[in-house]
Amino acid sequence: MKIMAVDYGDARTGLAVCDRTEFLASPIGTIEERNAPILAMKVAHMAEQYEVGEIVVGLPVNMNGSEGPRAQKCRAFADTVASLTEIPVVMWDERSTTVSAHNILNETNVRGKKRRNVVDTVAATLILEGYLAYRQNKKAHATEE
Repeated sequence: MKIMAVDYGDARTGLAVCDRTEFLASPIGTIEERNAPILAMKVAHMAEQYEVGEIVVGLPVNMNGSEGPRAQKCRAFADTVASLTEIPVVMWDERSTTVSAHNILNETNVRGKKRRNVVDTVAATLILEGYLAYRQNKKAHATEE
């Protein structure tokens, strides 16, 4: 099944999608939109355009496991997306993905405006990779039982 990940941001939102085998996660772009309802429509449209079977929205949980105002914003956004499509929407703990995305961009020497344009898609790809690893692990444990 194809799955789309969303790294929701106030100004830019990164998107990534995996192939049908759930093996390869690829960035598909950034949506620059500050209006959350319009952004939710755009995300729902992209999910339908890419024919995904599930949408994963990153949930920025604090390091101690608690949820702050940003997490609540992400939950509200996910609920809006879910109300606009038949595609299931799930939340995924995205702790440290933006930090990891910046580290990857540091290693590849991506700087300036180009960095700002890709950091959200890299973060979305990392969210998706984490979610796919979880699904693979879950399948492996199910077959062992």
